[in-house]
Amino acid sequence: MNLLNGAAFGRLEGSLQAAEMRQRVISDNVANADTPNFKRSEVVFEELLTKQMGTGQETKLNGRRTDTKHMVIGAPSEQPLAAVVREDRTLMNNNKNNVDIDREMSLLAKNQLRYNFYVQQINHDVTMMRTAIEGRG
Repeated sequence: MNLLNGAAFGRLEGSLQAAEMRQRVISDNVANADTPNFKRSEVVFEELLTKQMGTGQETKLNGRRTDTKHMVIGAPSEQPLAAVVREDRTLMNNNKNNVDIDREMSLLAKNQLRYNFYVQQINHDVTMMRTAIEGRG
């Protein structure tokens, strides 16, 4: 039985990895805030995940394949990967740099909250599973 390989745990793991990547990208943006001609980057993950999961309005039935010989039902449920996107169209300073340090610091704080939430949720899921396995009440 693959309890930690389910779709929900996979989304949590992907979200945690995206938050880690976002931390690196935002830190790079902050470090280069005064570098001439530097263009900021950002991580896109939640948008890709939402698109992959659908709007929730359509009712699709996706089957789970436990064997390669099983028939595919619906679209395969693959985890989207986070992507780094470089923003070239805007300018913030006279030196052609587009990093707004205040915006980056607020994005950093928001990302820290997300990361903490994902870690707490993963810890909760593992604790609940451990409780079920050990039979504690």
